[in-house]
Amino acid sequence: MNRNVIIVVVLVVLVLLTAVQAIQLSSLKTSISTGKVSVGSAPAQGSGSLPSNLNDLPSMVGGC
Repeated sequence: MNRNVIIVVVLVVLVLLTAVQAIQLSSLKTSISTGKVSVGSAPAQGSGSLPSNLNDLPSMVGGC
């Protein structure tokens, strides 16, 4: 295949992917503005216990 044809095919694929992502972003923006998407809350800080193997780790890592 000709090198220019390959470049054109790759560019067309990239433009199509960009268009699909733009449509998805627009759809997501519309869903958020109409209230169809609920935003979850982050878990409270310190609300869980660490696994036992993480409790023995040092608080700081030494450098050079």
